[in-house]
Amino acid sequence: ETDRVVGIHMIGPDCPEILQSAAVAVKAGLTKADFDATVALHPTMAEELVLMK
Repeated sequence: ETDRVVGIHMIGPDCPEILQSAAVAVKAGLTKADFDATVALHPTMAEELVLMK
């Protein structure tokens, strides 16, 4: 297992803004560890990408 992010699905009012950065992560072949090593911007909806378990 590689923990590589292969896709993302979201529903909600801020999803287009969040999905754009997630699309870059998927295209770059980033892993869950790469997200974990990223500082979350607070308070934002996008911080959920970094804080997901």
